[in-house]
Amino acid sequence: METIARIHNDFPTKFGLPRQAGLAPSLRSKVVFEPAYRIAEALRGLEGFSHIWLIWGFSASEGWSPTVRPPRLGGNVRMGVFATRSPYRPNPIGLSSVRLEGIEKDGDNGLVLVVSGADLMDGTPIYDIKPYLPGADVHPDASDGFVGAHPQRLLDVDIAPDLAAALSDSRLATLREILAQDPRPAYQDDPGRQYGLSYAGLEICFAVEGGTVRAWRK
Repeated sequence: METIARIHNDFPTKFGLPRQAGLAPSLRSKVVFEPAYRIAEALRGLEGFSHIWLIWGFSASEGWSPTVRPPRLGGNVRMGVFATRSPYRPNPIGLSSVRLEGIEKDGDNGLVLVVSGADLMDGTPIYDIKPYLPGADVHPDASDGFVGAHPQRLLDVDIAPDLAAALSDSRLATLREILAQDPRPAYQDDPGRQYGLSYAGLEICFAVEGGTVRAWRK
């Protein structure tokens, strides 16, 4: 497969990214096409869809494993890789449904897609784009396996004033959504332990105590 585009956003590394698409709806990204695919006609009609599918590559994954430890289960229980969305797959391919916020002209990059809610880090290769069809892609009677039996617990978020002042309103909202979902490795629960997160050109420290995550500039 050929890389047709790459995504660009405020997350240079995978640590801190939302674990699924749509969990941080305020996170904006741009899909920038490779030169060979900057053809306006290829996007004709796409503006009529509110959501799209991105088919992409886990560019930072390392090999595969038949069983993995899903974060939703605390990182201590193993499940079959094909029962999860883990990046450790035989073919490291990801699939994400994102909101299409618009299609805009971006200088020498031609037309780019502005999307929200993506769970891809900056520079991730994209192999294909398809429209999301509510009539075909939504299954109201679908079951969600072990995920539904372990609902996610959101944390309260306390952001230091100097950190909040360094971010725009939209980027601050995204940071709150990310931190509320507890970006720590699921198997680590060390109260007060400090973690580092690269976001929007800033180095951010955070720690979790009880049900609150506190964040400040490094």
